[in-house]
Amino acid sequence: MNIAALTTADSMALDDIDVSDPKLYQDDTWWPYFARLRREAPVHYCRKSLYGPYWSVSRYKDIMQVEVNHQVYSSASELGGIAVEDQPKDLERPSFIRMDPPKHDEQRMVVSPVVAPKNLANMEGVIRERTARVLDGLPRGEVFDWVDRVSVELTTMMLATLFDYPWEERRQLTYWSDVAIANVRSPDAPVHSEEEKFAELTNMAQSLGKLFEERGRQPPKFDLLSMLAHGEATKNMPFREFMGTLSLLIVGGNDTTRNSMTGGLMALNEHPAEYQKLRENPSLIPGMVSEIIRYVTPVIHMRRTATQDAELGGKQIRKGDKVVMWYVSGNRDPEAIDNPDTFIIDRPRPRQHLSFGFGIHRCVGNRLAELQLRILWEEILPRYPVIEVLGPPTRIYSNFIHGIRSLPVRIPA
Repeated sequence: MNIAALTTADSMALDDIDVSDPKLYQDDTWWPYFARLRREAPVHYCRKSLYGPYWSVSRYKDIMQVEVNHQVYSSASELGGIAVEDQPKDLERPSFIRMDPPKHDEQRMVVSPVVAPKNLANMEGVIRERTARVLDGLPRGEVFDWVDRVSVELTTMMLATLFDYPWEERRQLTYWSDVAIANVRSPDAPVHSEEEKFAELTNMAQSLGKLFEERGRQPPKFDLLSMLAHGEATKNMPFREFMGTLSLLIVGGNDTTRNSMTGGLMALNEHPAEYQKLRENPSLIPGMVSEIIRYVTPVIHMRRTATQDAELGGKQIRKGDKVVMWYVSGNRDPEAIDNPDTFIIDRPRPRQHLSFGFGIHRCVGNRLAELQLRILWEEILPRYPVIEVLGPPTRIYSNFIHGIRSLPVRIPA
């Protein structure tokens, strides 16, 4: 428990609380601020922030009200999109997550077959074989970085498969994902201005665009680029929309799973009784996967823009206002989830969380993320009953992705 953060959160004037500060998440000191907002101002207006004024929605039930009401709370790129920070003018990159129906539904439908139940069943064997190979290559008795050796490697392999991307160049996909979610103000970001980010993502779209054109000339296949190239709603996308859609699919196929793979190991080390419970009963893995995704909450927030005046949690929202749903807070709301600050691997109804969003924008790849995490833990336990976390993680500077850059671990010899 960070006593300093708790004291600061309780002593601040309510009007001064700004939970959009990326440093709160990099330092892992965010939780007491949201505990106070849920108690005292569950729908809270922040007048002054780096990103302008915005409403914070911190309780589970209020977040759900925003999620299901896309007629009032819009994701549209032209209104500001899905993050508390607007995309810079003239550098917008629309994608279906930054759209409202009907265009959102038409584009989402093009790619959703890649994660249909039948295709997931077909992928399970190859995911398990790769996971086993990565785990078998880990050293015993020495310190290594879990993020690089396991989390990044496994999710990068999955991305290369989803895009049918050249295998030996697969880490390029991880780099583009890191660029897409980078906060350019961070000293260790891969890009340091919005213009530089746009230029790198332009390179991405041009590179993948060549494969997209090739797939369009070939018979339809079961990879994302082929689906986009043959989909009526996507085959003639403007370049900026193509860039935004590729960024969405790469980040969506990477960050949730990658950071849950790391965050889950951290949670088990922080809760040794739960780790022991898992060793004694591996059948708990499927429920534990959902609990990991709730506890880690890889996507910190999603933003909407009000298209009309509305009432939310007793507050008057005005047309044009930013409304930010803080998933990290909704997943810790004691009115919705019992004992929410504790990691409990056999929690009843473990999928009752907000990490994948809800409504029309619910994460299209949620079942694939769960499958990868389930297989990872099914393969870890018989090999390495204990994996020791040896130090704190290095977290990224972001208020959007709960990203972990590195984590020192050791497998006992």
